[in-house]
Amino acid sequence: MPGVSRDVWGGLQEPSLHTIMFPNNTTFSVMLICMLNIWGVMLFIRLSWIVGQAGIGLGIIVIALSVVVTTLTGISMSAICTNGVVRGGGAYYLISRSLGPEFGGSIGLIFAFANAVAVAMYVVGFAETVVELLKESDSIMVDESNDIRIIGTITVVCLLGISVAGMEWEAKAQVILLIVLLIAIANFFIGTVIPTNNEKKAKGFLITKATSIFAENFGPDFRSGEGFFSVFAIFFPAATGILAGANISGDLKDPQGAIPKGTMLAILITTVAYIGVAVCAASCVVRDATGNINDTVIPGMSCNGSSACNLGYDFSRCRSQPCDYGLMNNFQVMSMVSGFGPLITAGIFSATLSSALASLVSAPKVFQALCKDNVYKGLHFFAKGYGKNNEPIRGYVLTFVIAMAFILIAQLNTIAPIISNFFLASYALINFSCFHASYAKSPGWRPAFRYYNMWISLFGALLCCGVMFVINWWAALITYVIELFLYIYVTYKKPDVNWGSSTQALCYIKALDSALALATVEDHVKNFRPQCIALTGAPMIRPALLDITHTFTKNNGLCICCEVYTGPRKLCVKEMNSGMAKKQAWLTKNKRKAFYAAVAADSFRDGVKSLLQASGLGRMKPNTLVIGFKKDWRNAAVTQVENYVGVIHDAFDFELGTIIVRISQGFDISQVLQVQGITINTVQSMHVGEFNQKLLEASTQFKKKQGKGTIDIWWLFDDGGLTILIPYILTIRKKWKNCKLRIFTGGKVNRIEEEKLVMASLLSKFRIKFADINIICDINMKPNKESWKFFEEMIEPYRLRESCKDITTAEKLKRETPWKITDAELEAFKEKVKPCLRFYSCTYSYASDQILPVARKGVVSDYLYMAWLEILSKNLPPVLMVRGNHKNVLTFYS
Repeated sequence: MPGVSRDVWGGLQEPSLHTIMFPNNTTFSVMLICMLNIWGVMLFIRLSWIVGQAGIGLGIIVIALSVVVTTLTGISMSAICTNGVVRGGGAYYLISRSLGPEFGGSIGLIFAFANAVAVAMYVVGFAETVVELLKESDSIMVDESNDIRIIGTITVVCLLGISVAGMEWEAKAQVILLIVLLIAIANFFIGTVIPTNNEKKAKGFLITKATSIFAENFGPDFRSGEGFFSVFAIFFPAATGILAGANISGDLKDPQGAIPKGTMLAILITTVAYIGVAVCAASCVVRDATGNINDTVIPGMSCNGSSACNLGYDFSRCRSQPCDYGLMNNFQVMSMVSGFGPLITAGIFSATLSSALASLVSAPKVFQALCKDNVYKGLHFFAKGYGKNNEPIRGYVLTFVIAMAFILIAQLNTIAPIISNFFLASYALINFSCFHASYAKSPGWRPAFRYYNMWISLFGALLCCGVMFVINWWAALITYVIELFLYIYVTYKKPDVNWGSSTQALCYIKALDSALALATVEDHVKNFRPQCIALTGAPMIRPALLDITHTFTKNNGLCICCEVYTGPRKLCVKEMNSGMAKKQAWLTKNKRKAFYAAVAADSFRDGVKSLLQASGLGRMKPNTLVIGFKKDWRNAAVTQVENYVGVIHDAFDFELGTIIVRISQGFDISQVLQVQGITINTVQSMHVGEFNQKLLEASTQFKKKQGKGTIDIWWLFDDGGLTILIPYILTIRKKWKNCKLRIFTGGKVNRIEEEKLVMASLLSKFRIKFADINIICDINMKPNKESWKFFEEMIEPYRLRESCKDITTAEKLKRETPWKITDAELEAFKEKVKPCLRFYSCTYSYASDQILPVARKGVVSDYLYMAWLEILSKNLPPVLMVRGNHKNVLTFYS
C-alpha cells in the first residue's frame, strides 16, 4: 500500500491507526505497519509473471533496483522526519516543509493523484482475482475485461461508502489483515515442498525437477513487447509504502529511533519475502503449460532440454498458440502452488481491499492538507471538512471520479507504470529535499538520524529521475513539465506561507556568498549604480518619494526606506520593533523592491547620521541620499530646519550623492490616512475616497505611465555625472520611455554653437541620448526687481538686520538667534544669490533636474540655504535637485 498516510484514519483529532494497532510505539510497531503497506497486490498476482518475463536473474535485479530506490529514499525520509514531527500529508508534508510551497505544492497534487490511481490499481487487482474465480466456475457475465470493470465499479462504490461512513472498525481489523497476509505467504512456501497432483502438474507446477526448472527460468524471456524497465515499472508499486512510518511519527515515543530502524527492517523483510517468492515460483513452475493432463510426452519424442518434457509433459503447442497456464500466462500461480489455495485468495482480498481503502482515504486527506495550506487558491473548495473528524467528503468524491476513470482501463499492467512514474517523482523529491536541506547548512537542520549523506541522497534523486525516463521517457517528461508548471505558478503567486524551508536557507547562503565575493572586488565607474537611502519615514506615508526612488533603483540598485524614531527611548524602540515586519510586508505587497530600516535616536539628524554610516552590507552600501524637500521650512521649528540642513551636510561629509525631490503638493499623506482610520503600521492598500484628491493624485503620480514630454537637465557644472545619470536611468524605464532629455547649460553669447557642439560630443561619448541642448547665456546677469523683491520678502522674517542696531544689541541678538541671516552674510553671498534668482526666472517654464547647490558648513546659515533651495524649485513641476560627491559615475570607455 504505497505512500499511505495511516495517521488520517478516523480523522485528524482521533487516535491514529498506529495507536489502535500498536500501543507500545516501538520499532516493531513501525516495522509491522510498513510491512502491511509494502505487501500488496503485486506480490500475489504479478510477481510470478514478472519473474517469468525477466527470469530469476533479472527478476532479482528488478527487485534489487526497487529496493535500492526505496532504501535510499528511506534513508532520506528518516533524516527528514527525525528533524521534527511529521503531521498529516505524507510525502506532501515532508517535501513542502523541507523545500517550500513551490516544490511541495506541485508534488502534493501529483502524490494525491498517485494515491487516487492506486485505488484503481488495487481494485482492478481484486476484480481480476474475482473474475478468475468466476472463470473457474464458468460464471463470466460479459467478458473478462468488462467483468473487471463491473466488479471494480461495484467495489469502489462500496469502498467509498465505507470511507464516508467511518473507518474505526476497519482500522482495528488491520491486525487481522496482517496476520492473514503472513499466513498466506507462509502457505505459499509450504505449498512448494509438499507433493502435487496431476492437475497442478498439467498447469506447470513441477516441483520434482526444481533444479532443471530453476536453470531453465534463470534467463529472461521477454514477450509481448516487454523489457527490463517495463517489467520494473509494473513491479515497483510493490516496493512502495515506506512512508507509513513517517506518517505516524507524531504517535511515536521515540520517532528518531523507531522510524529509521522500523522502516529499514520492513524493507529488509519484505525484500527477502519478494526474492523468496520469486525464486520459489520460478523454480517449480514452468513458463508455459496447457493445463491438459493428457498432454504427455509421446515415446521417442525429443525433449531438447525442456524441463516439462523430461517430466513427461508436452507443452510444445504453447509455442504456436496461447496457453492459459504457467508463469507467463496465469496470474494466479501463487494460489496454484500454495498448500491451500483459498488462503492465497483471502490474502489477495485482504491486501487489495485494505490497500484500496487506505489509498481512498489517503488521497483526499493529502489533497485536503494541500488545499488547507492554500497553496492553490482555486482548490480551496476541497479544504472543507465535515463532521467531528473533519472528513474531506469533497475530496472523496474527486478521488472516486479519478479511480473510476482508471478502473475502466481494466488492465493492471497499464495502471501500474502510471503509479510508478508518480511515486518515483515523489521519491526523487524526498531525496532531493534531504540533499537540499543538508547543502543549505541551516542550523535548524538537526536530524536525529545520523546515518545519511547528502551526496547519497542526491544520487537517490538522480536515480529516481533516471529510472523514470528509462521506463517511459515521454511520461517522465510530462510529469516534470507538470511539476515545472505548478512550480512556476506557485512561485508567481507567492502564497502567504512560511515553513522555514531549505530553499530559504540556501537563498541566504547564496546571498551571503555573493556579498562576500563582491566585497573583494574594487568599485569601478562602469559598474556604478544609484544605491539609495530614502528618508521616507514609514513607506506608506510618503509613497511618491518611494516611487521616484524605486524608479531608478528597481532591478538595478539598492533601495532602503528609512525611518527615524525620536522621543523616549523605551517607547521608540517598542514602536519601532512592532512595526518593522509590517512595513517590510507593505513594501513586498506593493511590489516595491526595497528594504525597510529604522533607528531610534535623540534627534532626527543623529538617527540619519547612524543610518548613513551603518546601512548596507559590504559593496551593497548606499551611495546616494534621497530626501523630500522640506516644504514647511518657514513655519517649522528652528531645530527642525537645522536638522534638515545638517542631514544634507552629513551626506556630503560621508561622501554620498544627494537628491532633494520636490513636488507641488508635498509627499506626506499621513493626514489622509489618519482621516480614513488607516494607521501607518497597516499593510492594507489606501482607499481614501474623495478626501484631498489633489494630494492623493500627487502621491501616485510616479506610478503612472508618463506621457510624451521632456526631462530638463540643468547641468551647470561637473559633479561627477550623477546629475546626468539619474535622468538617463529614468528614460530607460518603461513608464518614462516617452520622455526625452533636454540639456540646459551655461555659456557665452558669442560661443553658443561651439558650446552646443562640445556638449553634444561629450554626451555622445557618454552614450547619453538627448533631444535638445540649450545654452543659457544670461544665467549670471542681474535678476529683475520682481525676483529680488520676492527673495527679500521670503528671508525677511529670518534676517538679523544687525546694521540697524547698536553693537551691543547686535551682539546679543547674534548670541540669542545664531540661526538668523546676518547682513554681512547676505552681502557676502549676494553674488551667489543672483544666479539663483536668475535661474528662478529662467526655469519657471520648465520641469527640471538641477544641480543642488552646496552651502559651506558654518558659513551659510540654514535659512539662507533653504531660501536658495526654495527659489530653485518653487512653482515647478516635479524637480530633482541632484549633487554628486564629485566621484565619476560616467566614463567614456567600454
